[in-house]
Amino acid sequence: MVSKDIENYCISHSTRPSEHVQALGDFTRESVHGSNMLIGEMEASVLAFLIRLAKVKNILELGTYTGYSALAMAEHIPHDGKVVTIDINRETTAIARKYWDQSPHGKKIQQILKPGLEALAGIEENFDLIFIDADKNNYSNYLDWALKHLSANGLIVVDNTLWHGKVLTPGLDKQTDSIISHNIKARDLEGYTKTLLPIRDGMFLIQKAGPEF
Repeated sequence: MVSKDIENYCISHSTRPSEHVQALGDFTRESVHGSNMLIGEMEASVLAFLIRLAKVKNILELGTYTGYSALAMAEHIPHDGKVVTIDINRETTAIARKYWDQSPHGKKIQQILKPGLEALAGIEENFDLIFIDADKNNYSNYLDWALKHLSANGLIVVDNTLWHGKVLTPGLDKQTDSIISHNIKARDLEGYTKTLLPIRDGMFLIQKAGPEF
């Protein structure tokens, strides 16, 4: 959503992921198909800031890919916190585990290899942060689940909610329309504070509203 030069300037002035995360990102970009799915350093920095600001301890992530975002988030939660991350791809999650094992924060990460909705059906606990970055056609379903499993001061972050700008043109394809439907559902939530940020490919932040002033 901004020029690469401006993004790099912002990254150079921000808290950045560790060498372990950067090495995982480099490997993914060099060797793994679909590396555009990485959240990148700018979004990782924003997530780190939110995690520390909200004193997040437990995280649920939908969409592991090669584990970059899971490790980037795990670095900023307490030693007894956890990141539960869900994906169906055994090949990319094996890469994730290899790099997680090289980091002192990798032990905080728990992997579930199941389709998203199937995995969520077996989880009853609440989370301080729910990060949605999986199959776009289920975004509204994931949001419904997240709203029911959010801790009192919890935060939902939904990635790719601008979808390369395609959200401005309904009817392009099923994925675009699914994201548009999710964005409308999030916008219309009552009792929540919401903001859709033009960071990377769009970050939608959703939190239970506090008291009226």
